[in-house]
Amino acid sequence: MPGPYAAILTDYASALERSPLADSSKTKYHSRLRGYLAWLANQADAGALDGDPLADPIAATGAVHDFRRHLKNGRRAPNTIDTYLSAIDDFYARRGLGKPQARRERDARRTAPRALDERRTRRYIRHVQLTAGPRDKALALLPYYAGLCISEVVGLDLADVRLSARKGELRIHGKGRYGGKIRLLPIHADLRQALTDWLQARADWKGADSTAVFLNHRGGRLSDRAARDIITGLGDAIGLNDDPTEPFSPHVLRHTFATQLSRR
Repeated sequence: MPGPYAAILTDYASALERSPLADSSKTKYHSRLRGYLAWLANQADAGALDGDPLADPIAATGAVHDFRRHLKNGRRAPNTIDTYLSAIDDFYARRGLGKPQARRERDARRTAPRALDERRTRRYIRHVQLTAGPRDKALALLPYYAGLCISEVVGLDLADVRLSARKGELRIHGKGRYGGKIRLLPIHADLRQALTDWLQARADWKGADSTAVFLNHRGGRLSDRAARDIITGLGDAIGLNDDPTEPFSPHVLRHTFATQLSRR
Protein backbone atom coordinates (compact mmCIF):
# COMPACT_ATOMS: atom_id res chain seq x y z
CA MET A 1 0.00 0.00 0.00
CA PRO A 2 1.49 3.39 -0.99
CA GLY A 3 2.80 5.62 1.81
CA PRO A 4 -0.12 8.13 2.01
CA TYR A 5 -2.66 5.35 2.31
CA ALA A 6 -0.57 3.49 4.88
CA ALA A 7 -0.36 6.66 6.98
CA ILE A 8 -4.12 7.12 6.75
CA LEU A 9 -4.64 3.54 7.94
CA THR A 10 -2.25 4.11 10.85
CA ASP A 11 -4.13 7.26 11.88
CA TYR A 12 -7.43 5.39 11.71
CA ALA A 13 -6.04 2.57 13.86
CA SER A 14 -5.05 5.14 16.50
CA ALA A 15 -8.54 6.64 16.43
CA LEU A 16 -10.08 3.20 16.83
CA GLU A 17 -7.96 2.49 19.90
CA ARG A 18 -9.49 5.54 21.60
CA SER A 19 -13.05 4.61 20.63
CA PRO A 20 -15.57 2.75 22.83
CA LEU A 21 -16.05 0.00 20.22
CA ALA A 22 -15.58 -3.61 21.28
CA ASP A 23 -12.12 -5.03 20.57
CA SER A 24 -13.55 -7.44 18.00
CA SER A 25 -15.18 -4.51 16.13
CA LYS A 26 -11.94 -2.52 16.20
CA THR A 27 -10.03 -5.44 14.69
CA LYS A 28 -12.65 -6.02 12.01
CA TYR A 29 -12.98 -2.33 11.10
CA HIS A 30 -9.21 -1.97 10.78
CA SER A 31 -9.00 -5.04 8.51
CA ARG A 32 -11.92 -3.92 6.33
CA LEU A 33 -10.58 -0.39 5.93
CA ARG A 34 -7.19 -1.76 4.92
CA GLY A 35 -8.95 -3.62 2.10
CA TYR A 36 -10.79 -0.47 0.99
CA LEU A 37 -7.65 1.68 1.03
CA ALA A 38 -5.72 -0.96 -0.93
CA TRP A 39 -8.49 -0.91 -3.53
CA LEU A 40 -8.38 2.91 -3.63
CA ALA A 41 -4.62 2.80 -4.16
CA ASN A 42 -5.05 0.44 -7.13
CA GLN A 43 -7.79 2.65 -8.57
CA ALA A 44 -5.58 5.72 -8.18
CA ASP A 45 -2.70 3.97 -9.98
CA ALA A 46 -5.06 3.09 -12.82
CA GLY A 47 -6.37 6.68 -13.03
CA ALA A 48 -9.89 5.39 -12.35
CA LEU A 49 -10.84 7.71 -9.48
CA ASP A 50 -13.23 10.59 -10.10
CA GLY A 51 -12.00 13.27 -7.68
CA ASP A 52 -10.39 12.68 -4.31
CA PRO A 53 -12.49 10.19 -2.28
CA LEU A 54 -10.49 10.99 0.87
CA ALA A 55 -11.33 14.70 0.81
CA ASP A 56 -14.48 15.18 -1.29
CA PRO A 57 -17.80 13.74 0.02
CA ILE A 58 -19.21 13.36 -3.51
CA ALA A 59 -16.11 11.52 -4.72
CA ALA A 60 -16.21 9.41 -1.56
CA THR A 61 -19.80 8.32 -2.23
CA GLY A 62 -18.95 7.37 -5.80
CA ALA A 63 -15.87 5.42 -4.71
CA VAL A 64 -17.76 3.51 -2.02
CA HIS A 65 -20.50 2.55 -4.46
CA ASP A 66 -17.85 1.32 -6.92
CA PHE A 67 -16.10 -0.60 -4.12
CA ARG A 68 -19.38 -2.22 -3.12
CA ARG A 69 -19.85 -3.36 -6.73
CA HIS A 70 -16.26 -4.67 -6.71
CA LEU A 71 -17.05 -6.77 -3.62
CA LYS A 72 -20.26 -8.09 -5.15
CA ASN A 73 -18.43 -9.05 -8.35
CA GLY A 74 -15.93 -10.88 -6.17
CA ARG A 75 -18.83 -12.90 -4.74
CA ARG A 76 -18.28 -11.70 -1.20
CA ALA A 77 -21.00 -12.79 1.23
CA PRO A 78 -23.63 -10.11 1.97
CA ASN A 79 -22.72 -9.88 5.65
CA THR A 80 -19.03 -9.47 4.69
CA ILE A 81 -19.90 -6.63 2.31
CA ASP A 82 -21.94 -4.98 5.04
CA THR A 83 -19.05 -5.10 7.53
CA TYR A 84 -16.86 -3.39 4.92
CA LEU A 85 -19.48 -0.67 4.49
CA SER A 86 -19.87 -0.19 8.25
CA ALA A 87 -16.11 0.25 8.64
CA ILE A 88 -16.02 2.70 5.73
CA ASP A 89 -18.92 4.69 7.22
CA ASP A 90 -17.03 4.89 10.51
CA PHE A 91 -13.83 5.96 8.71
CA TYR A 92 -15.50 8.78 6.77
CA ALA A 93 -17.44 9.98 9.79
CA ARG A 94 -14.15 10.34 11.69
CA ARG A 95 -12.69 12.32 8.77
CA GLY A 96 -15.62 14.74 8.97
CA LEU A 97 -16.94 13.91 5.49
CA GLY A 98 -20.16 12.24 6.60
CA LYS A 99 -21.19 8.65 5.97
CA PRO A 100 -21.52 7.66 2.29
CA GLN A 101 -24.61 5.60 3.23
CA ALA A 102 -24.20 2.91 0.61
CA ARG A 103 -27.10 0.46 0.62
CA ARG A 104 -26.53 -2.55 2.82
CA GLU A 105 -26.79 -6.00 1.31
CA ARG A 106 -28.90 -7.33 4.15
CA ASP A 107 -31.32 -4.43 3.68
CA ALA A 108 -31.56 -5.35 0.01
CA ARG A 109 -32.21 -9.01 0.78
CA ARG A 110 -34.93 -8.21 3.34
CA THR A 111 -34.62 -11.65 4.89
CA ALA A 112 -34.45 -12.77 8.49
CA PRO A 113 -31.10 -13.97 9.82
CA ARG A 114 -30.36 -17.62 9.26
CA ALA A 115 -31.54 -20.18 11.81
CA LEU A 116 -30.74 -23.89 11.95
CA ASP A 117 -33.55 -26.34 11.33
CA GLU A 118 -34.33 -28.98 13.96
CA ARG A 119 -32.19 -31.67 12.34
CA ARG A 120 -29.10 -29.47 12.14
CA THR A 121 -29.67 -28.15 15.62
CA ARG A 122 -29.74 -31.69 17.04
CA ARG A 123 -26.65 -32.56 15.03
CA TYR A 124 -24.77 -29.54 16.40
CA ILE A 125 -25.76 -30.19 20.02
CA ARG A 126 -24.85 -33.87 19.74
CA HIS A 127 -21.46 -33.06 18.21
CA VAL A 128 -20.68 -30.50 20.93
CA GLN A 129 -21.74 -32.88 23.69
CA LEU A 130 -19.65 -35.76 22.32
CA THR A 131 -16.47 -34.01 21.16
CA ALA A 132 -15.90 -30.70 22.95
CA GLY A 133 -13.91 -30.34 26.16
CA PRO A 134 -15.55 -28.81 29.26
CA ARG A 135 -14.68 -25.18 28.42
CA ASP A 136 -15.61 -25.37 24.74
CA LYS A 137 -18.80 -27.30 25.48
CA ALA A 138 -20.13 -24.63 27.85
CA LEU A 139 -18.99 -21.89 25.49
CA ALA A 140 -20.62 -23.49 22.44
CA LEU A 141 -23.97 -24.09 24.15
CA LEU A 142 -24.49 -20.60 25.58
CA PRO A 143 -25.59 -18.84 22.35
CA TYR A 144 -28.11 -21.60 21.65
CA TYR A 145 -29.51 -22.30 25.13
CA ALA A 146 -29.35 -18.72 26.46
CA GLY A 147 -29.48 -16.59 23.31
CA LEU A 148 -26.29 -14.71 24.18
CA CYS A 149 -24.16 -12.82 21.68
CA ILE A 150 -20.48 -13.73 21.73
CA SER A 151 -19.41 -10.56 23.58
CA GLU A 152 -21.88 -11.43 26.36
CA VAL A 153 -20.51 -14.97 26.53
CA VAL A 154 -16.85 -13.96 26.95
CA GLY A 155 -17.87 -11.07 29.22
CA LEU A 156 -19.34 -13.40 31.83
CA ASP A 157 -17.70 -13.24 35.27
CA LEU A 158 -17.91 -15.95 37.90
CA ALA A 159 -20.29 -13.79 39.93
CA ASP A 160 -22.68 -13.76 36.95
CA VAL A 161 -23.22 -17.55 37.04
CA ARG A 162 -25.41 -18.84 39.85
CA LEU A 163 -25.84 -22.61 39.94
CA SER A 164 -27.59 -25.04 42.24
CA ALA A 165 -28.36 -28.74 41.96
CA ARG A 166 -31.71 -28.16 40.24
CA LYS A 167 -31.64 -24.70 38.69
CA GLY A 168 -29.44 -21.79 37.80
CA GLU A 169 -29.42 -18.18 36.68
CA LEU A 170 -27.19 -16.00 34.48
CA ARG A 171 -26.71 -12.30 35.06
CA ILE A 172 -26.08 -10.62 31.71
CA HIS A 173 -24.62 -7.13 31.40
CA GLY A 174 -25.94 -5.34 28.33
CA LYS A 175 -23.54 -4.39 25.54
CA GLY A 176 -23.71 -1.67 22.87
CA ARG A 177 -27.04 0.17 22.89
CA TYR A 178 -28.10 -1.97 25.87
CA GLY A 179 -25.03 -0.94 27.85
CA GLY A 180 -25.69 -0.62 31.58
CA LYS A 181 -28.80 -2.81 31.53
CA ILE A 182 -28.75 -6.11 33.40
CA ARG A 183 -31.05 -9.03 32.68
CA LEU A 184 -31.41 -12.33 34.54
CA LEU A 185 -31.86 -15.54 32.56
CA PRO A 186 -32.82 -19.02 33.79
CA ILE A 187 -30.34 -21.71 32.78
CA HIS A 188 -31.47 -24.69 30.71
CA ALA A 189 -30.73 -28.04 32.38
CA ASP A 190 -28.25 -29.16 29.69
CA LEU A 191 -26.45 -25.84 29.86
CA ARG A 192 -26.40 -25.98 33.67
CA GLN A 193 -24.58 -29.32 33.53
CA ALA A 194 -22.08 -28.02 30.99
CA LEU A 195 -21.36 -24.93 33.08
CA THR A 196 -21.01 -27.05 36.23
CA ASP A 197 -18.51 -29.35 34.50
CA TRP A 198 -16.50 -26.42 33.16
CA LEU A 199 -16.34 -24.56 36.48
CA GLN A 200 -15.05 -27.73 38.12
CA ALA A 201 -12.39 -28.21 35.42
CA ARG A 202 -11.54 -24.50 35.46
CA ALA A 203 -10.11 -24.83 38.98
CA ASP A 204 -7.07 -26.60 37.47
CA TRP A 205 -6.49 -24.04 34.72
CA LYS A 206 -3.86 -21.33 34.70
CA GLY A 207 -5.59 -18.10 35.75
CA ALA A 208 -8.17 -19.87 37.92
CA ASP A 209 -8.12 -16.85 40.26
CA SER A 210 -9.35 -14.61 37.42
CA THR A 211 -12.92 -13.24 37.56
CA ALA A 212 -13.61 -14.37 33.98
CA VAL A 213 -15.68 -17.49 33.42
CA PHE A 214 -13.93 -18.42 30.17
CA LEU A 215 -10.14 -18.51 30.15
CA ASN A 216 -7.59 -18.93 27.40
CA HIS A 217 -4.62 -21.25 27.86
CA ARG A 218 -2.49 -18.37 29.17
CA GLY A 219 -4.94 -17.77 31.99
CA GLY A 220 -6.50 -14.58 30.60
CA ARG A 221 -10.08 -13.89 29.57
CA LEU A 222 -10.99 -15.62 26.32
CA SER A 223 -11.34 -13.10 23.46
CA ASP A 224 -14.34 -12.61 21.18
CA ARG A 225 -12.37 -13.87 18.21
CA ALA A 226 -11.09 -17.01 19.94
CA ALA A 227 -14.59 -17.87 21.20
CA ARG A 228 -16.07 -17.32 17.74
CA ASP A 229 -13.39 -19.53 16.17
CA ILE A 230 -14.15 -22.34 18.62
CA ILE A 231 -17.86 -22.28 17.80
CA THR A 232 -17.45 -21.95 14.04
CA GLY A 233 -14.88 -24.75 14.13
CA LEU A 234 -17.41 -27.06 15.78
CA GLY A 235 -19.96 -26.18 13.11
CA ASP A 236 -17.44 -26.61 10.28
CA ALA A 237 -16.66 -30.14 11.50
CA ILE A 238 -20.21 -31.28 10.75
CA GLY A 239 -20.84 -29.26 7.58
CA LEU A 240 -22.92 -26.39 8.97
CA ASN A 241 -20.87 -23.78 7.12
CA ASP A 242 -22.37 -24.55 3.72
CA ASP A 243 -24.46 -21.39 3.24
CA PRO A 244 -22.30 -18.79 1.39
CA THR A 245 -24.81 -16.00 2.08
CA GLU A 246 -24.55 -16.38 5.87
CA PRO A 247 -21.76 -18.61 7.20
CA PHE A 248 -22.33 -20.53 10.42
CA SER A 249 -21.52 -18.41 13.46
CA PRO A 250 -22.58 -17.77 17.08
CA HIS A 251 -25.16 -15.34 15.66
CA VAL A 252 -26.83 -18.22 13.78
CA LEU A 253 -27.12 -20.12 17.07
CA ARG A 254 -28.52 -17.05 18.79
CA HIS A 255 -31.14 -16.58 16.08
CA THR A 256 -31.98 -20.29 16.27
CA PHE A 257 -32.67 -19.80 19.99
CA ALA A 258 -34.89 -16.78 19.27
CA THR A 259 -36.76 -18.58 16.47
CA GLN A 260 -37.51 -21.62 18.60
CA LEU A 261 -38.53 -19.43 21.52
CA SER A 262 -41.03 -17.49 19.38
CA ARG A 263 -42.51 -20.72 18.00
CA ARG A 264 -43.08 -22.03 21.49
